[in-house]
Amino acid sequence: MASPVPIGILTVSDRASQGVYEDKSGPAIAEYLARALVSPWQPLRRLVADERTAITGTLIDLADNLACPLILVTGGTGPSPRDVTPEATEDVCDRIFPGFGEQMRAVSLREVPTAILSRQMAGTRGKSLIVLLPGRPSSIRTCLDAVFPAIPYCIDLLGGPRLEANQAVIKVFRPPA
Repeated sequence: MASPVPIGILTVSDRASQGVYEDKSGPAIAEYLARALVSPWQPLRRLVADERTAITGTLIDLADNLACPLILVTGGTGPSPRDVTPEATEDVCDRIFPGFGEQMRAVSLREVPTAILSRQMAGTRGKSLIVLLPGRPSSIRTCLDAVFPAIPYCIDLLGGPRLEANQAVIKVFRPPA
């Protein structure tokens, strides 16, 4: 049996990192992946404050040292002065893929008009795909439903492990061979 694929799950939140409230966003991502993936995988969960250096350091560790082909990040993507997750992500990425953010905002706008304030995005660092998601668990699900169909193929193209999805939950796209 293949060893589990490490998938980074990073929650960015001042209050959750200080224990003021429970992180519900990171577990929501893990629950989504547990339903969506049939490939063996292992969550590598991290929780940091809204500090640019903490975010960049954690992303670099997950990508470079722990070889996560996929890193899903929640929190810190709004307009408040402490929301620096997109800037930290741009600091560590080789390439940015605007289509991820565009698609997430488009589907989110169907549910809430303030989705235009969100700064979701995606980029790559080496063989790692980093995707920034919103902070609310229901919004995370909406956004992952919208972009996850492209994620396994993107990881294929980056030279990462093949992730197979539960087609009854989410239909991923790979071009015919």
